[in-house]
Amino acid sequence: MTISDQQRLKIEVAKAAVAEVPAGAILGIGTGSTVDCFIDELAQAKVPLQAAVSSSRRTTERLKALGYPVIGLEGLAGPIDLYIDGADEIDANLCMIKGGGGALTQEKIVASAARRFICIVDASKRVEVLGRFPLPLEVIAAAIAPVTWAVRALGGEPTLRPGVTTDNGHPILDVRGLTIQDPRALETALNQIPGIVTNGIFALRPADLALVASNHGVIRLQHN
Repeated sequence: MTISDQQRLKIEVAKAAVAEVPAGAILGIGTGSTVDCFIDELAQAKVPLQAAVSSSRRTTERLKALGYPVIGLEGLAGPIDLYIDGADEIDANLCMIKGGGGALTQEKIVASAARRFICIVDASKRVEVLGRFPLPLEVIAAAIAPVTWAVRALGGEPTLRPGVTTDNGHPILDVRGLTIQDPRALETALNQIPGIVTNGIFALRPADLALVASNHGVIRLQHN
């Protein structure tokens, strides 16, 4: 797949996602190149929002530049209507690896606060088993060494992502060598390791719907 082909698919799936957004919604929005396309298509379609809840500074800046009001979760009385985000990998159960863009903690927080989660990807992101894409871990800097030892005991090999600090001020470890047969179990196990702020497995709260763009159109995959 060429870069131009992939960009075309991102635009197609972004347009399909815009059609899922009800007018006047409180909309949670993720981070990444596919989400950038979604924000642009949302503005072009002139979909009115009550407000947007952003998962990163990058997304906040893009939304504000297009005139959308951005609020924090602390300003809400209840769950947001819909969360839309991409993924680095997604399996048949709509479990995902996310965090290649470094916004995994805020993405997981906003996703957890949404009544509905739609994942938008191109077909290259579909996998039978998660783990080909390195699994991101946002970690407290002082815990890098013990987190590394603990993750090695689980079969992974963590490396520090060079030159990256998250919006929360933390480094990221990227874990290679994992074949994630049970995403929920591994997400839970990683949650128990002191010093990990968030891990990039989204299985305890998977997507409700995946929109997947391919050369044969955009298909809809529902969570079982």
